[in-house]
Amino acid sequence: MNIMVVIKMVPDLVEELSIDASGISLDMSWLRMIINEFDDHALEQAILLKEHFGGQVTVMALEGEGVDDILFTASAKGADRLIRLNGNSDNAKNNHALARAFTSIVKELNPDLILTGVQANNDLDGSLGPLISGYLGLPYIGYVSGVSSREQMVLVRKEYPGGLIAEMDMKLPAVLGVQAAEQPPRYIAVSKVRQAMKTASIEDRSIAGFDQSGGVSVTRMYQPETAGRATMIEGSESEIATQLVQIFKELSVL
Repeated sequence: MNIMVVIKMVPDLVEELSIDASGISLDMSWLRMIINEFDDHALEQAILLKEHFGGQVTVMALEGEGVDDILFTASAKGADRLIRLNGNSDNAKNNHALARAFTSIVKELNPDLILTGVQANNDLDGSLGPLISGYLGLPYIGYVSGVSSREQMVLVRKEYPGGLIAEMDMKLPAVLGVQAAEQPPRYIAVSKVRQAMKTASIEDRSIAGFDQSGGVSVTRMYQPETAGRATMIEGSESEIATQLVQIFKELSVL
């Protein structure tokens, strides 16, 4: 099975986020970028499929800070082919633009299965999985928590609210949005990543331009307001209930 994993880099939410001078995007000049958590699970699921059923795993990501380290880490985990898309990456790309760029390479390589994370913390205009499937004209299943291979098909496990799990047979080629791999993403020692840097190579593919149409147009971003508006209600249960009723009446709720 020829499997492709599409990886997206996202801001590390441990860092303090700030808005740049334009007021319409984050200040990326110092912001640390990391692999999207769900994409990491998609990569793990692809490696598991390769280990259990055979095949080849290709990992693709857009150029940017930290991307090379992520690609070499994927190689150390078991990925066979690494692709870095190069283009005008100075400005933020919406997911429609990213999906179109990724789709152009996917069409060329023609994989059996495309895996990506079900969502990312900076998605504003839809997640990549459904957009890629739409541009390719392929079926899509999201919130996937397990995949196994069958002849010309995959058995997909999808999570629903309330702990319900559905199992679906899906014809290939197809696109899956992974919520959780069948096991947590494996840890790779730095020494193995450094070894991969010496033995693996990253293929560069050029993107002529990014079509931003279809995405959300941001006109202004704001930091959350900081204000002490919480009121602690004290007293016995009956006193607290009386105060709550009075507050609800003042708000015209009652």
